[in-house]
Amino acid sequence: MTKRLFIKTLASAAIVLTCAGAHAQDALTRVKAAGVLKVGTETAFAPFDFIKEGDHVGLNVDVFKEIAKEMGVKLEWVLLPWEGVFPGLETKKFDIVAGPATITKARVERYRFSTPIAEATVGFLKRKGDSSVMKPADVSGKVVGAGKATAQLAQAKEYGETLPGKIQTREYPGFNEAYADLAAGRISAVANSFPNIAYVAQQRSDTFELVQPPFGAKSYFGYISRKDADAAKLADEVDAALMKMKGDGRLASLQKKWFGASFDTPDQAPTPNF
Repeated sequence: MTKRLFIKTLASAAIVLTCAGAHAQDALTRVKAAGVLKVGTETAFAPFDFIKEGDHVGLNVDVFKEIAKEMGVKLEWVLLPWEGVFPGLETKKFDIVAGPATITKARVERYRFSTPIAEATVGFLKRKGDSSVMKPADVSGKVVGAGKATAQLAQAKEYGETLPGKIQTREYPGFNEAYADLAAGRISAVANSFPNIAYVAQQRSDTFELVQPPFGAKSYFGYISRKDADAAKLADEVDAALMKMKGDGRLASLQKKWFGASFDTPDQAPTPNF
């Protein structure tokens, strides 16, 4: 082998090793190297993520600010409709989903969930003064709305099967559109997680009321990562930050800020009830 060919061979090998090393980096290493954590979410899920006076605000915004501080990185939000969130995570358009998402059996088979950050048990929101819906079973034979591709929609459909008069479910791009139809009398109730509808009822007490008690199985919200070796260390880091926030009271303080109360949540994602 000539000296020139030998040098070219060494150079080619170095390039291959460099590329292989880059590909070998896991998600946490890439995030730390870039100094940026990319977070995917929708903005029609108050009080977790929503737009207020042109600004992206909510519990998730505040929680991820603290997570980013703990990790020593900056945040980059990727905002998109809910039905695009999971495909975006799988194609690595962002590192983690704020969402948050209800922890369900189907989802835990495909994704990794963080330590739960709030309760997610599902209930109904109704128009204020609507005496035809006084308890969950009163939606029998009525039209109920929920967000498209949500666990709340799935639970409403399942609950409807237990009623004497099957409910008709109507899917919406986001919950804000469902609330608008409820206020206009085009549907009888909206199925959403109790923290969400409690916030909506509090903010628009002249328009909406809660239907007591919640009808869904006891459940929790968590943040979602890919369930693979590449994302494992990053998910561990996020969990460590959340556990630190639970321990020092920051998470409870933020829950009180956005919900008016704090939640007693397990440290690890429990086995889902549905």
